[in-house]
Amino acid sequence: MRCPKCGFRDDKVIDSRQSRDSSSIRRRRVCLQCAYRFTTYEQIERSDLRVIKRDRTHEPFDRRKLVNSLARACEKRPISLVRLETAVDEIVHELETSGREVSSQVIGTKVLEKLREIDEVAYLRYASVHRRFEEVDQFVDAIQQLGRRIKPNALQPELFGTEIAQTALHPAETANAERKIETHGRV
Repeated sequence: MRCPKCGFRDDKVIDSRQSRDSSSIRRRRVCLQCAYRFTTYEQIERSDLRVIKRDRTHEPFDRRKLVNSLARACEKRPISLVRLETAVDEIVHELETSGREVSSQVIGTKVLEKLREIDEVAYLRYASVHRRFEEVDQFVDAIQQLGRRIKPNALQPELFGTEIAQTALHPAETANAERKIETHGRV
């Protein structure tokens, strides 16, 4: 490792610890020639992930683009940078474990899922670009879909997933349950 001050090649590691998010190792070093102290980070080398765009061209995955699009959707919203970084880390992990090539549509869908959990306004902002809204009716439909969704109560965890509960019902009972959900928000 070259010293950033004098360019000398020999240094000594004086402290080593995991970063806050445990995705890298932070090393504090000192140059053996000029005694300048500097920090380096060691990370796992990721496989080359390629994105297939809408026009069928390929380009390397750029994490910064993902961070910027999430930050733009969450602009002026009460969302911490730590929460956005966590969401980006989760999305990148899902993408890396799914294969070497991924379409931009899949990335957009994963971002929408995360934003739906984080903030509904940010979700609508991102959806308007990702789904290419051109008319007000498309916004209204997206807002109505958000309104139909049952919001989980943080104080009362779900016992059964919605799929399990609906598969146990007869088709006529399912329609009745959906009507109750729309009118009261609870079954």
